[in-house]
Amino acid sequence: MSGENHTAWKAGYCKERKLEKTDAAFEGTQSPQGLKVKPLYTGDDLPTGLEGNYPGQQPYMRGPYASMYTGRPWTLRQYAGFSTAEESNAFYKKNMEQGQMGLSVAFDLATHRGYDSDHPRVEGDVGKAGVAIDSVEDMKVLFQGINLKNVSVSMTMNGAVLPIMAFYIVAAEEQGVKPEELRGTIQNDILKEFMVRNTFIYPPAPSMRITADIIAHVANSMPKFNPISISGYHMHEAGATAVQELAYTLADGVEYVRAALSKGLKVDDFAPQLSFFFAIGMNFFVEVAKLRAARVLWSRLMQQFDPQNPKSSMMRIHCQTSGVSLTEQDPLNNVTRTTIEALAAIMGGTQSLHTNAYDEAVSLPTAQSAKVARDTQLILREEADCASVIDPLGGSYYVESLTKDLVDQAQTLIDEVEALGGMTKAVELGIPKLKIEESATKRQARVDQQEEIIVGVNRYRSDSQGDMDVRDIDNQSVRKKQIEGLERIKKTRDNAQVQTALERLKVAVTTEENLLPFAIDAARARATLGEISDCLESIWGRYQLTVGGVSGVWSKQYQESSDYQNLRKRVTEFADKNGRQPRVLVAKLGQDGHDRGARIIATALADLGFDIDIGPLFQTPKEVAKQAIENDVHMVGVSTQAAGHKTLVPQLIEALKAQGAEHIQVICGGVIPQKDYDELKQAGVKLVFGPGSNIIDSAHSILSLLKTD
Repeated sequence: MSGENHTAWKAGYCKERKLEKTDAAFEGTQSPQGLKVKPLYTGDDLPTGLEGNYPGQQPYMRGPYASMYTGRPWTLRQYAGFSTAEESNAFYKKNMEQGQMGLSVAFDLATHRGYDSDHPRVEGDVGKAGVAIDSVEDMKVLFQGINLKNVSVSMTMNGAVLPIMAFYIVAAEEQGVKPEELRGTIQNDILKEFMVRNTFIYPPAPSMRITADIIAHVANSMPKFNPISISGYHMHEAGATAVQELAYTLADGVEYVRAALSKGLKVDDFAPQLSFFFAIGMNFFVEVAKLRAARVLWSRLMQQFDPQNPKSSMMRIHCQTSGVSLTEQDPLNNVTRTTIEALAAIMGGTQSLHTNAYDEAVSLPTAQSAKVARDTQLILREEADCASVIDPLGGSYYVESLTKDLVDQAQTLIDEVEALGGMTKAVELGIPKLKIEESATKRQARVDQQEEIIVGVNRYRSDSQGDMDVRDIDNQSVRKKQIEGLERIKKTRDNAQVQTALERLKVAVTTEENLLPFAIDAARARATLGEISDCLESIWGRYQLTVGGVSGVWSKQYQESSDYQNLRKRVTEFADKNGRQPRVLVAKLGQDGHDRGARIIATALADLGFDIDIGPLFQTPKEVAKQAIENDVHMVGVSTQAAGHKTLVPQLIEALKAQGAEHIQVICGGVIPQKDYDELKQAGVKLVFGPGSNIIDSAHSILSLLKTD
């Protein structure tokens, strides 16, 4: 912009906004993502140091392939799995008939955590948030009538990745498909589980061995398959900023490269098969820039390993629209949100994409909502003509500047991780988890104070909310069917052969041998997922997370808020009257490891003056009841994200009654459909807080309930 025009624009800008003509008026503001955003970008803002004006050339900022979507559109995937393998199989087939190009499998939490469906700790989890897979027989049914030679399969599995990968290979084998013919991706990203998602089983170091073994086996035997999908998605959903998501995902990637190299592989043996997985949120331009920045950073980071194959530095990306941006209120607005996020992923150059359904704020998608989500991608591809031009936002002053800012800030965080000794060490110290939790808590405070607007939630709310059909899984029926299948397998298999295979696997754990071939042998013998997992657990143990929470972060955002001060006063009055602070145990039941909501509410209530206990993850109702009684709490607050509430919460209430502790109130919050509220209240739940609940309002309700106790 010429000096004369620039001066004229500044004058007009200040006049229209009634601002003084100071440099501060044009410097911009700090965005919620921590990025500085100016009111106007010009050619002067185009950054230096971002090489590469062409797609398919390092550092791949404009895309990993020269032709991008003009040669082949992005792959349309839908992440799905629920109930039994039979039901999921029928769902997959129908989706494929309607244009879906690849399968993306969601497993239930019992499977993720290495438990068979008959284990007493998973009574409320079987089939609820994904499909239950106990053996290779379930895996065969899951893909029945689907030729695994022709279909790309993505599997979101980390904790129990060894048996699941073994089941998949054996199921294909018994279809007549060789390992070298299989196409797809296994997530196999265990480090992020210790940060945010928590579906780990073993400690970090042995978990990393499994990850490296799978990378090595795939590199040697499955050239079309991706052995890992390094995921930032779950960091985003847990509250990470774009910079944190970028930095920690790529730092994880570097750690996995080192782990694979430790197996004796050369970097070019496996690096071309590495893939990445990012969430796409509602800040459109930041999300576009994030994908462009990710490719630049990965290309640079890989140079330390001296790759000779250009594909070793080329990042390939799968994206999924954000689940945390979906709202229970005015759910049809979620169609718009998902469309915006999908468009950002496409403009950023993703290789495959999953679009969330509008009802996923409260349940698994129905057939109708899944179709709308899938058709959203088809409309963008076929009607909006989004596949005709490569990187159409390339050259945008704003997008190019954002890309550079994200590259620089993410590199600073990556350097911090490296200074700690790498990502495994950083995870063991709990540092990334605490930083992400801090970001999530700050954002919740901004939303509660309407500094960040969510349409239909904290502003522009409708007077009435229409009923929404939701998919409901009969958890007990699914579990009964799975247990019958387990009993049938154990009666018909050669149990001596199973024990021999499991013993060989156990011996291999104590050596340097690759574990996956031994797991494949156990799968062929019809060892179950729980048996294979138990074999490893008997040597490595089951990991318990001990990272503490943040404090003072939520209250700092409120400063001198009158609502905050009034609530603090009420808490003090309660303490004066009762001789102690209101004491609440914040609990997670079953195998639901999504603890963002639990940690935010625990932090906020503690900042307000409540006496807060945070229970361990993965507790049974009886264990939570025991802790509540021993800690002499007034109330148990159950945070639920994975649909186990109708089974597990009534069991908690019964456990309290059985021990003479009916006086301890039980409340619930999280992903709970409104149609379940009455059933929970009939079981004895006193308050239910759905998605989007304001913490200040919720805290007032809790205090009012305690006063009437």
